[in-house]
Amino acid sequence: MNTEKGFIFDLDGVIVDTAKFHFLAWKKAAATFNFELTLEHNEQLKGVSRIDSLKKILNWANTSVSQEEFDELAANKNSDYLTYVDKMTEDDILPGVREILAEIKANNFPIALGSASKNAPKILQKVGIMDLFDAIVDGNSVSKAKPDPEVFLIAADKINVAPEKCIVFEDAEAGIEAANSAKMISVGLGNEQNLKEADYNFSSFTEITFNFLKQLQPK
Repeated sequence: MNTEKGFIFDLDGVIVDTAKFHFLAWKKAAATFNFELTLEHNEQLKGVSRIDSLKKILNWANTSVSQEEFDELAANKNSDYLTYVDKMTEDDILPGVREILAEIKANNFPIALGSASKNAPKILQKVGIMDLFDAIVDGNSVSKAKPDPEVFLIAADKINVAPEKCIVFEDAEAGIEAANSAKMISVGLGNEQNLKEADYNFSSFTEITFNFLKQLQPK
C-alpha cells in the first residue's frame, strides 16, 4: 500500500446524501414539541452527533425535557432515520464518488471513513462500497464530535499515514474545522459560502480529477 498520502471521507453529504433523511427524521422529532425545523437549521446539524444535534434543536426551541424524554426522542429519531437507510441502494451514492474511490484504490492509496454516524457500516454495506475502505472510524469509535479532530486523527492512525499527508473530504463546516485542526488538507464539497475555511472547494466529486488529488501537497 502506498502511504505517501491517505484519503479520509466523511459519509453524510459526501458519499451519500443522507442529510435529507436526517432532516426528515429530526423534523418529525421537533414537531413533537411544536418546533418547526428548517433546512437552515439542518445545515448546522451536519457532521454533528445525534445527542449534540438534539441538544441544539431543544436550545433553538427554547425547550427542556427530562433525561427519559431526551433518550426517547433520540431513539425515535434514529429509528425513523433507519427506515430510510433500509431502502438505500447503490443509486444513492453521490455523482462521481464511486469513480474517485475506485481510482484511489487502483493506485494503492489507503482510504478511511471518518464520520459521526453510528450507522456508517450499515450504509456502506447498503450501497455496496464497504470493501473500498481500509479503515472505518464512526460514531461508535470516538468520544469527541467534530469540530474536534479526534475522528480524523484516529482514521489517519488506522491507515498509518501522518495527519499532514491526509486529504479530507467534507460537506460540513464542523468537519472542515476538524480537518484543519488536524493539519490535514481539507476539501469542501457543496456550498462554498458555508465551507470557506476549506483549502479547496468543489460543488461535487464530478469536478474532481484523480490527477488533482495526486498532486496535492501537505500544508
